[in-house]
Parts: sequence; structure tokens; C-alpha cells
Amino acid sequence: MRLSAPVLGRGYRLEVFDSLRSTNDEAMARAREGDPGRLWIRAERQTGGKGRLGRNWVSPEGNLYASLLLVDAALPQRAPELGFVAGVALASALTGRLGSRLRLKWPNDAIVDGCKIAGVLLEASQTHGGGFACVIGVGVNCASHPQGLPYGATDLASLGHLMKPDELLEVFAQEFADWLDRWDEGRGFALVRAAWLSYAAGMGEPAVVSVGDQRINGVLRGLDEHGRLLLDTQAGLRTIDAGDVFLPGLTEAAGQPQVWE
Repeated sequence: MRLSAPVLGRGYRLEVFDSLRSTNDEAMARAREGDPGRLWIRAERQTGGKGRLGRNWVSPEGNLYASLLLVDAALPQRAPELGFVAGVALASALTGRLGSRLRLKWPNDAIVDGCKIAGVLLEASQTHGGGFACVIGVGVNCASHPQGLPYGATDLASLGHLMKPDELLEVFAQEFADWLDRWDEGRGFALVRAAWLSYAAGMGEPAVVSVGDQRINGVLRGLDEHGRLLLDTQAGLRTIDAGDVFLPGLTEAAGQPQVWE
């Protein structure tokens, strides 16, 4: 496979592997070796795929596992915004097939009918040369999804949409390049934020947010200007930098037990 001509013309590159431990790990290794960035790494399968907080990401052949290395794309404090760029780009790439059924759940999940279909993982590090490397990893269930999870999961094939990983990556890479340009090193985050909220799941609805050992009940009220979650609680409006969001309404719609992710 190859990236589209407009993406190649903006300096993006692609390397494809039969198997890697983790596309994020490979991309970060390239950063340490001095790669200038705008490098996509895709693997047919991963032997040590990972999600947020070190969780395992089951990675059989047939699904999309890809990571993009960016170097000095913005100031380090703005790097978390790239997760929203990736979310909007992924939603844009999939809505042609899934329509309004596709929603984004803060901070990094894509869901369909209450079931997880994709996730995004950001990692960042200073390079040996003093630059700032950020890796945006994405996993999309194209042909299959893991069983026995404590939350609902689905895949494109199960939903009646046959889409090969390389086909999806070509579309996603184009959308990401376009949205990265709109983001403009953070100057255009308001545009990205508005687009993300147009896909957002659970806004205005009850939710429970897990922050460390805390379980905080409230109503989702949106994102602040930095992408932090706004949760309306009995004690007032709370701003949350990181955590896991539990949406009872979506869980019930998916027919799943009410448990923590």
C-alpha cells in the first residue's frame, strides 16, 4: 500500500511490517534514531500492543494498527491536543460508512452503538537531539474484535462494512494530515474542539468518571479550551485532566454489565 499523493506531497512517509511488538514502540525508536517525523508505521499484527495506562491491546491480523511519528509539531504542552486531532480525523474517515452511529468518547475511544471500535494512544518524549517527539497510535477493529471484555466491543465487518486496514489507513492519513494543518500547532484547536464535540458521546448526560481511586458522579458538560473534560457535580463544575468515563446509558444500550473500563 501507499499513502495518497496529497499526503506524500506534504512529506509523510509509510513503512509496513508483517509483525511488530508495537507500532508505537517502533515509531518512538525511530525518533530516538533521529527520524525527522511525519512517518507512519503500520503492522499487520502486534505481539505487544498496548492501550492507555499500559492496558493490553489484542492485535490479530485483519485490523488496523498504525502509529504516526511527529517531531516538533508543537510545544510540548499542546501535545495532548493531538489526541483530539486523531479522534476527529478517525471519525471523518469512518462516518461515510457508519454515519451518526459513530461517536467519540473522551478521551480516546471511538464507539458505535455503545461498543468500542477504535482507540487512540499518545506517547511523547524528548529526542537525543533536543527535539520533541510525539507518537499517535491508532487501533481500529476492522475484521474482528476481542471477546470477554468488561465493556462492549465491535468491528466494521460485524457491522456489515468490509474495509481492509490499508484502505482505512489511506483515508485516515489523508484526514489526519488535513486536520493537523487546521490545528496549526494549536492555534486552530478551537476548530478541532468544535468538530470533536459534534461527535461526542454522552454530553449533557449522567456519567461517572474514574480518576485514580476516585469515582466522580456528574453530568458531562463539554470540553474546556485545553480539551479537559467538564463534569457538573454536586460540588460544582469540575475540570478533569485525565480519567476514564463510564456512560451508563451507552453501556445499557450495548447490553453490557455496568462495570469499570
